[in-house]
Amino acid sequence: MRILSGIQPSGRLHIGNYFGMMKQAVELQKQGETFLFIADYHSLTTLPKPEQLRERVTEVAIDFLACGLDVEKTCFFRQSEVPQVCELTWLLNAVCPLGLLQRAHSYKDKIAKGFDASNGLFSYPVLMAADILIYQSNLVPVGKDQKQHLEITRDLAIKFNDRFGEIFTIPDGYIPESVAVIPGIDGQKMSKSYDNTIPIFGTEKEIRKVVMSIVTDSKGLNDSKDPDKCSIVGLYKLFANPEQVEEMNDKYRTGGYGYGHAKQALFESMWNYFEPMRKRRNELIANPDTVREILQKGAKKASAEAEKTMSKARQAVGLR
Repeated sequence: MRILSGIQPSGRLHIGNYFGMMKQAVELQKQGETFLFIADYHSLTTLPKPEQLRERVTEVAIDFLACGLDVEKTCFFRQSEVPQVCELTWLLNAVCPLGLLQRAHSYKDKIAKGFDASNGLFSYPVLMAADILIYQSNLVPVGKDQKQHLEITRDLAIKFNDRFGEIFTIPDGYIPESVAVIPGIDGQKMSKSYDNTIPIFGTEKEIRKVVMSIVTDSKGLNDSKDPDKCSIVGLYKLFANPEQVEEMNDKYRTGGYGYGHAKQALFESMWNYFEPMRKRRNELIANPDTVREILQKGAKKASAEAEKTMSKARQAVGLR
């Protein structure tokens, strides 16, 4: 079974990224042949500055490797180092009905949020389909917000296969129900778009300051509090064991336990959780050539697999 995942280099990775995608990717590499790419082509829809994009790609690579990605089990590479994916995007565009893209809710949502209405943003699902199909992926972990894009991928693969023969594997999606919405410091879903994230890596002072800024209600030290409605407890559950969580719940309900106490407990559990990863990350930062070599090796393998698919696709449509 071949498993494919991708992540955009859109800024510093936060604990929502970790529990929503990164931890899952590390666990899935035990279940099959895994391909994981840094989606720098996709990030161009927001037009980051060139140097900013390069820095973000390096940061994402280092963070993933620090968080347990095993390059002996996972082909890890930069999307733009596999040029065949753009070639396949054009072939898929040729069979993609306009209405299929017009119904994509992600495009409408981004336009509503003020993104420029570019063709790159509009045709984003076709590039995503090429990413998936070019490696003959069997399983694609996606968030609920990407489910429609995966359905578009399946539609395009079926249309292409019906017209030109059995070229592409029809992928299945994997949406883990166990991953809850990770609350940000304002109680909304943690997202860079809301500027409410807690970074995975940073100085002790920086992380503590962010944790201490989590928004709470106005209940005082001695008031009884509802742990089920508190973002601090929601985040604490990610790092603490069940007994520790239940202890915090009891303190909330009993009173005499302030939000400052809870934030300190959250910070300590979070800081300890990521300690081994911080150590690995510092080692990688000190050896940048190692990171570059890993991405280059992954791109070489990915390109070879992509070329197998493109050779068949070119022949099928009459380009060879």
